[in-house]
Amino acid sequence: MKPFTLSILLAGFLLTGAVHAGASDHVHASHAWIRVLPGGLPAGAYVTLRNDGDQAVSLSGARSTVYADAMLHRSSTAGGVSRMTMVDALNIPAHGEARLAPAGYHLMLMQANAPVKPGDTVRLTLDFTDGSTLATDFIARPANAMDAGDDHAGH
Repeated sequence: MKPFTLSILLAGFLLTGAVHAGASDHVHASHAWIRVLPGGLPAGAYVTLRNDGDQAVSLSGARSTVYADAMLHRSSTAGGVSRMTMVDALNIPAHGEARLAPAGYHLMLMQANAPVKPGDTVRLTLDFTDGSTLATDFIARPANAMDAGDDHAGH
């Protein structure tokens, strides 16, 4: 293979990788909120994710400069016993949506580096298994909140 052809081929591979590692252009977030608990207790983050792409994608985690760690969990109840299980990913079907909501999938936010109060905005970067990311602003809500506090939280 000629060096020029190899260079063009290599550049194409690098550009393809850059597209996948960048911001998500097919997943959109709405109704993003955090339930703030008192003291140093972990917070729960909830959001509706809409995938307008032709391929399914999976949320694999999140990160933030405000929290030391963010883990994807699923809450469930069986036989009267509530459980919380860490999960590796949450599938978002092509042209479909997935909801992170109380008593279901959520992001567990651990060790805030400063107090987060209701009304604060916290930016989380959502990570997807295809290498894309989505920076999303989450509104902090009080411990007794059950939704994002907007008119469309249940939609």
